[in-house]
Amino acid sequence: MEQQQGTDVPGRRCGGRRGNVLGRAARRTLALAAGVLMVAGAAVACADESTTGGEVTLLTHDSFELPESVIDGFRRETGLTLKIVKSGDAGQLASTVSLTPGAPKGDVVFGIDNTFASRPIEAGALEAYAPPAAANGAAEYAVPGATDLLTAVDRGDVCLNIDDAWYESRGITPPQSFRDLARPEYAAQTVLTDPATSSPGTAFLLTTVGALGDGWQDYWKRVVDGGAEIVSGWEVAYNQVFSAGEGKGDRPIVLSYASSPAATPNTSALLDSCFPQVEYVGILKGTRNSSGARQLVDYMLSPEVQAALPESMYVYPVQRDVPLPEGWPARAEVPEWISSLPPATIADNREKWLDQWRAVVGR
Repeated sequence: MEQQQGTDVPGRRCGGRRGNVLGRAARRTLALAAGVLMVAGAAVACADESTTGGEVTLLTHDSFELPESVIDGFRRETGLTLKIVKSGDAGQLASTVSLTPGAPKGDVVFGIDNTFASRPIEAGALEAYAPPAAANGAAEYAVPGATDLLTAVDRGDVCLNIDDAWYESRGITPPQSFRDLARPEYAAQTVLTDPATSSPGTAFLLTTVGALGDGWQDYWKRVVDGGAEIVSGWEVAYNQVFSAGEGKGDRPIVLSYASSPAATPNTSALLDSCFPQVEYVGILKGTRNSSGARQLVDYMLSPEVQAALPESMYVYPVQRDVPLPEGWPARAEVPEWISSLPPATIADNREKWLDQWRAVVGR
């Protein structure tokens, strides 16, 4: 799905006809000099297009959302048009970027998180840039060993969410822990996301690995055998299958975020089931608008964007001293416990764990 913001500004064309061709009567002594000047002029024009231009393309996931006023603020501040191209969940986004190093489909990528960060880094798909504003908070969430390749923009905690109203209306006790999903009555009420394509799905898989150790595979077998539904990504799970989501589905347990209850009344998060998630922005190697790409990375750390994140995507900003919506911290509770694995451990074991997960759940 592609979303166009603002008004396109055409760039120069390169390689076309430029001016009048010298006639045969022209002095041969000027021909070589004229030819050199024409080539130099064309080269300058092409360089201008590749480094300045009027448009910046942002590749992102389907859940990306910012107010129109904030999107327009980028154009007002820089004079550049922002073109937004959405590409599935964070896992699919990471795969798309990693498969096209040096020949990107855009200029900047946003939404790759700490569970998938190693993919584009190892693929050599990112261009180094250290925005000055990162020193005010974002740098604290940098990917170890790749500080200049990805810049943190927001953070949150992936947790199971409960539709409290659904349980109350039926006089049923809701689950108290992620471990309860191994019981058939709760498994059949649950929708989860595929860790191969969904960053929340990967985070929950890592939660089970970190919390259950060698018992994580048995846990997943019991959850799936009990009737849990597994879908491709968060948008489908929350907005279509979850009973408190927009689609008013039939499952009252969903994988989402500790902050999601701030947006959805009568829901809560199981705060013993959480994994910390950080989302990053990075410049794609081979961008045709390096200058514009850097300006967009800078803008993602601006007060305008950072202040809009809680109500737009229900995540916490990474920059210091950013005001939160009134009452938001109380509705977006901090987890009691989180399962945190070092990025290097995730990178070294993710594919093995995914293979083992597929074998257990039969996907």
